[in-house]
Amino acid sequence: MLMMTASVANAGGLVSSQSSSIQLTVEAARSTAIRMGNSYSISGSNVATSDGTTSGVISSGTITSGIYSPGTISASQLSPTSGEAFSFNTSFTQGDAIPSSAATVGQIPNFSNVTSYTAGVAGSLAGTIDNAHNMTITAGGAGTTATGQFVSEITVID
Repeated sequence: MLMMTASVANAGGLVSSQSSSIQLTVEAARSTAIRMGNSYSISGSNVATSDGTTSGVISSGTITSGIYSPGTISASQLSPTSGEAFSFNTSFTQGDAIPSSAATVGQIPNFSNVTSYTAGVAGSLAGTIDNAHNMTITAGGAGTTATGQFVSEITVID
């Protein structure tokens, strides 16, 4: 029975750990580009359509280098002598051409939506940590970040 009441040698102990870190980042120059696609819409009521040679055809169109050309479309009132109302709507947005090769460093593709960022400048960006975990962080130029972190961990041992 005495054996069951004996205490464990490390019962109630604590273990602690501290660590510090600094991360310094200077952004690289970069560009993002979004290619705009083609958009074509046509609608109507009480109209006859023609592509210029065949009645009842809207358009055959062609695609060259990713750019759609809808062709010629004509519309006329189906029954102009009967006084019927008619409507005809068409819209077309020309997309960006597909590049024949990938852009190389320093070149930007000829797309409709391009955003470019200049490279960061380190300037006086710096960070130090001493033995007491004191941190000193010095700001850099544009396009830089500095992050200091101190972590303290305590573990209770039963």
